[in-house]
Amino acid sequence: MIYILRLLVLFLIAAPALALQNQLRNHPSPYLAMHGDDPVAWQDWGPEAVELARKEGKLLFISSGYFSCHWCHVMQRESYKDERIAGLLNARFVPVKLDRELHGALDAYLIEFLEKTQGHAGWPLNIFLTPEGYPLIGATYLPPERFAELLQRLGTAWEDERGKMRNLARRTLLQLTLNEGAVDVEPMPAAALREALLAQAMGIADAMDGGFDDQTKFPMTPQLLSLLDLQAIMPHPQLAEFLTLTLDAMATQGLRDQLGGGFFRYTIDPSWQIPHFEKMLYTQAQLAEVYLRAAQVLQRDDYAVVARDTLDFVMREMAGTQGGFITSFSAVDGAGVEGGVYLWSIEQLHALLGEQDTALARRYWGMLDIPVLDGHLPRSGESVGGIAQALGVSEDEITMRLQSIRTRLLGDRQARVLPVDDKQLAGWNGLLLAALSQAALAWDDPKLRDAATGIRNFLRDRLWDGGGLRRAMSGEREIGKASLEDYAYVAYGMAHYAKLSGDPVDRTFVAALLNLAWQRYHGPGGWRMDDRPLIPGMGEQRALMEGALPSPSAVVIRLALASDDSRLVEKGLAAAQAGRQQAQGDPFWYSGHVDALLAMPGAGR
Repeated sequence: MIYILRLLVLFLIAAPALALQNQLRNHPSPYLAMHGDDPVAWQDWGPEAVELARKEGKLLFISSGYFSCHWCHVMQRESYKDERIAGLLNARFVPVKLDRELHGALDAYLIEFLEKTQGHAGWPLNIFLTPEGYPLIGATYLPPERFAELLQRLGTAWEDERGKMRNLARRTLLQLTLNEGAVDVEPMPAAALREALLAQAMGIADAMDGGFDDQTKFPMTPQLLSLLDLQAIMPHPQLAEFLTLTLDAMATQGLRDQLGGGFFRYTIDPSWQIPHFEKMLYTQAQLAEVYLRAAQVLQRDDYAVVARDTLDFVMREMAGTQGGFITSFSAVDGAGVEGGVYLWSIEQLHALLGEQDTALARRYWGMLDIPVLDGHLPRSGESVGGIAQALGVSEDEITMRLQSIRTRLLGDRQARVLPVDDKQLAGWNGLLLAALSQAALAWDDPKLRDAATGIRNFLRDRLWDGGGLRRAMSGEREIGKASLEDYAYVAYGMAHYAKLSGDPVDRTFVAALLNLAWQRYHGPGGWRMDDRPLIPGMGEQRALMEGALPSPSAVVIRLALASDDSRLVEKGLAAAQAGRQQAQGDPFWYSGHVDALLAMPGAGR
């Protein structure tokens, strides 16, 4: 018996550790579930994955992305389905797949690391960390040959020089996160602060095509809302001209789906022609609010039409279960073709519409040029009046033909496969609640009011347990841990809904959310996105920047300043003052904090 036990002990000592298994099959996140059949032994993010890396002394490999991301699909097809690459990852690393929409705080931290170390970032976001959680090196999309080479070199370097690499990662993180401490700055007068925001915005504005930047074009909705508020308070002809140029371009060119409604996430060119084809809920919510506000400030009724069309698209196409709304539509179609759902070749148009209606569709939807994509994308082209005059027919005849053409094109589109991420995120539903509530109040619209009430009930009944929020719902399961974003955006939506409903219960809920945001995500050094991060370095910041989504710290501060609760107002005043250095020094990127400073009592005009 003793001999047998000794043999068993020797066998167990000599036996290799149990091979990791892919944990993502049937995951409630559609993005993670689509990686469930990869040969990579993907681990779900959590304390177990971190502990596994520490126990085995392996580098963590965190690959962050989202369901509608085109290049995430490409890298999965090229690399994560490849047996050789999977073997390298499984043998030398602890591979973790991250849905950035469920773990926004960690994703934002890793994005910031890559931006600071390489000057650019995006998705898929691939970061290698030491077993202790210190980021070491990262990259976005890599072709399979380069990715395999990186895995081999990094794996060998870790085996040979892990002490040096640990020290390098710690020193790099220390250098990146050195906090200069609070600096007292002389408060700018309100007029000077507004001028500083305007000057920086116009300094990076594209005066030819609208928007900001001279390469890719993102809507930059938080800044547009701040600039619209600025225009309302301090009218400026140059700003009005720029806002009009930008809003017209976004509404009429490739950023907006001219046939089916809704906006894509961004365009890859400076003239708003070629979209990256994701449709995100947060994009629709924020741009509906932008166009609603612009209709009021710039006195453009057609902007209200864009806002209404966008909200109608969301209510028609993105409605989820129990009152909530889904996350996104993919950039690729069911065959993996980017934009395939939205494009038609001339041959396809002829087969569907016939020669005469194809000619009309090409004129009206701007499809006359040679396409740079795999087909034609409908945009705004010639006007109905111009076409009618050129053809010598009535405008009514052209309008009727176009309605028929639109119906046939949309019917053809419906037959195509468009992958959907149907999880429902608390924060993004909060942003939509704000847009719907404002529109319902402005237009006294029962349909919009009902949709807003549905979101309100969904958030209260399914994602609120009486003591805190959950991040999301997928199917019938509540998933993910809420972050500061969720509390900020749900509070923002509920604050606007409370104005619509007039119910004091809704105002009380806003106060509860704000108090929890302060308790869990604010400390002596400022704001943190995650209340209990699993890795080092995710520290506090006095102000959080604007991004594709509004600065959550600025949202919470502004809501606190507008509260009836004197304690919240006091906290809001202190936090607004703490972020003054960032807001005054870089007002465009901290425009929400500029708005907070201007909302302080006594700020003046």
